[in-house]
Amino acid sequence: MPLARLIYVSTLSKDCDSIALQDILNKSRDHNAMCNITGLLSHNDKYFMQCLEGSREEINKTYNYIINDQRHTNVTIVYFEEIHSRQFGDWSMGDVPQSQLTSLLNLQFSGSDEFKPYELSGQSAYLMLLELKQHLPSE
Repeated sequence: MPLARLIYVSTLSKDCDSIALQDILNKSRDHNAMCNITGLLSHNDKYFMQCLEGSREEINKTYNYIINDQRHTNVTIVYFEEIHSRQFGDWSMGDVPQSQLTSLLNLQFSGSDEFKPYELSGQSAYLMLLELKQHLPSE
């Protein structure tokens, strides 16, 4: 089965607080490890931007689950490609909340230091996540 990389962005619902976010991360890490999916999540108190890598079949199943999760809305694919190797293979789900570092990267890859993932091109979203990856320890 071919490998694929998918990046989506979404808007958090009002019910998605820090407890819900931790639940999402815990369940994602368990599910992703079981399904051989790797990736990275960047977020603030309004938006998610997540990259998933794995078999095309598992990415499709996982994405279909994600779009039905009521904790976020307006789930939009910004980048998809079949790949030869993973770039985020060190994490079942790396987590990068917004910080001073992410503000600098927002400015590098968009027109603002604010995290506005819907305004990123797919390529900019991918490159930003690659930069964020450099600052995370492996799981």
